[in-house]
Amino acid sequence: MAMIDRNFDFATNGTVSAAALHNLIDSATIYQYLITGQQPITSVGTNYKLLIADGTNANAAPNAVTVYDLFEDALTAGTYTNANISEALTYGTATGTRLVSTNATITTGTITTAVIPTLTAGTTTSTAATITSGTVTNLASTTGTIATLNSTTGTIATLNSTTGTIGTLNSTTGTIGNLSTTLAGDFTISSGTGTLGTTGVTAGTYGDASAIPFLTVDAKGRITSATTGTFSSTPADGSITPAKLSQPFTSGTAVASTGGTAIDFTGIPSWVKRITVMLSNVSTNGASLLRMQLGVGGVATTTGYLGSSFASITNAVVVDTFSSGVDFGNTSADGDRKHGNVVFTSVTGNTWSFTGMTSLSNTGRVSYVSGSVPLSGTLDMVRVTTVNGTDTFDNGTINIMYQG
Repeated sequence: MAMIDRNFDFATNGTVSAAALHNLIDSATIYQYLITGQQPITSVGTNYKLLIADGTNANAAPNAVTVYDLFEDALTAGTYTNANISEALTYGTATGTRLVSTNATITTGTITTAVIPTLTAGTTTSTAATITSGTVTNLASTTGTIATLNSTTGTIATLNSTTGTIGTLNSTTGTIGNLSTTLAGDFTISSGTGTLGTTGVTAGTYGDASAIPFLTVDAKGRITSATTGTFSSTPADGSITPAKLSQPFTSGTAVASTGGTAIDFTGIPSWVKRITVMLSNVSTNGASLLRMQLGVGGVATTTGYLGSSFASITNAVVVDTFSSGVDFGNTSADGDRKHGNVVFTSVTGNTWSFTGMTSLSNTGRVSYVSGSVPLSGTLDMVRVTTVNGTDTFDNGTINIMYQG
């Protein structure tokens, strides 16, 4: 191989044969200084051309190509530190990793996998990576922080954050297809589905007509324990009081028998089957006998009473019958003080029987009474009055007690 330089010696006015000249040219090497000695340039225009030899054909002439065409059509694999791309960026079916480090703006197109080594808010090496309307199929943030992630009209198919933090995630009209996270507490989200944490209670129905459910509820309103128990067949002694019965013993309001010609007890429930009328030290201003009557619809029944009373007067016994009410004894006097009870009991339907005894504390007389009366409807009142209906009560107390 010959080297053409200033030291090559030719004879003055000498003659070079054709064969020698061809041999010289074929073996010539361009001296390095012819390249390094040229004036350097700082920018390359789109029409600047380079000469590129065909490495497979030593006799072929070099080819010319512009710098623009070289980078437009023949990029090779590698890392480009500063890439400013103004046109569409399309990789087609190519695979692998595209590494963009600074000031890369992608306006349209699809990046299958984008890896950004460090992406943080503030001053970082990746300060201006913007995707306007394209689609990011897989965005992975391993240890960095995405302060604000906005997807206006695009789609983020899979978003994974292993140890980093997404400060603000806004999706206005797009879709987040798969979001998985574990929230603090008892609620999780996986693949877009929310799930409540279990409490340990077996799903099912607790309690029925013969079993009582026993439930434990925590501060969040969740049932954390559920069991059942049975009713006790024998109540504990003293645990059942009249007030707990569905038709309890009920005492009326005591009325002072110190005025009026009749004392009425109304509003007696329809379920009542037994009524006791109680007298204490009751007297009137006249000599008429004491009379009791039952009533329907708040009106006293004045007919249909069957029965009799007998009274001890001095050494004799006097018997008396009645039909307009339950009458006691055949004699009375102003100021007689009457004491005792009369019990009315439902026989069947609206028919009632009665029995009772009264005595006079000031004279020692005793009067007994018994009988029955059919009513025209459901009993709802009891009246205490006198046979003549005009004598006025002037002393004592009257009350009733009833039960189902």
